[in-house]
Amino acid sequence: MSQEETAAPKMLVRDLCVYYGPKKALGPVSMDIPEKHVTSLIGPSGCGKSTFLRSLNRMNELIPGCRVEGTVRLEANAIYGHGIDPVAVRRRVGMVFQKSNPFPKSIFENVAYGLRIGGLRDNGEIAGRVERALKQAALWDEVKERMQDNALGLSGGQQQRLCIARALAVEPEVLLMDEPASALDPIATAHIEELIHELADHYTVVIVTHNMQQAARVSDHCAFFYMGDLIEFGRTEVMFTSPSQPRTEDYITGRFG
Repeated sequence: MSQEETAAPKMLVRDLCVYYGPKKALGPVSMDIPEKHVTSLIGPSGCGKSTFLRSLNRMNELIPGCRVEGTVRLEANAIYGHGIDPVAVRRRVGMVFQKSNPFPKSIFENVAYGLRIGGLRDNGEIAGRVERALKQAALWDEVKERMQDNALGLSGGQQQRLCIARALAVEPEVLLMDEPASALDPIATAHIEELIHELADHYTVVIVTHNMQQAARVSDHCAFFYMGDLIEFGRTEVMFTSPSQPRTEDYITGRFG
């Protein structure tokens, strides 16, 4: 679609390198992440895709000995640099992890958590935003009668959608997802994939996946990483039908990985 071809970049990455101690784990990577589209990150284990994902909201800083060089911008705003608050960055760039991690609290309080931490005190507004986030995460109809139940009583797929709702409640602009369906059964995985499609109408989504079919189904753009390098980045349908790099073709066709 022409509008996809000309999608404005939401995040700009230039010469990004990530080090764990003296070892370079990633880079240099340069990439424009298109606004309100799904970008998938693929590649074999240990290739740098999760490291790259975490660099987009400064989660790597939580790892001892990690050092980041280069530039990452969220629209016009640099996310690294002196005086830039990483918490404020993470409010704009939310994250959903591979393993669902609901708190041992009620369903309602799980989704409200980030709002309360952010200082929101109006109970009416909190309730409205919790409901909206659960609806966006396609979970509202399943939990609206049991909002005070412990979230740990939900199924695995419901717990992952709850974690997505928790991320959405603070109204981020970008949603990062690190293999969000890898621990789920096929039916729950299909729910998450359908949800990703819907979220891209309102959010910029970046997803790490080991599953080639999933990348083909859910993403508009795809980045292939190998041994810490970005090998190829482009439209998913083009990469999967006529990749420009032999290593991309070898990986997509299953010759290694």
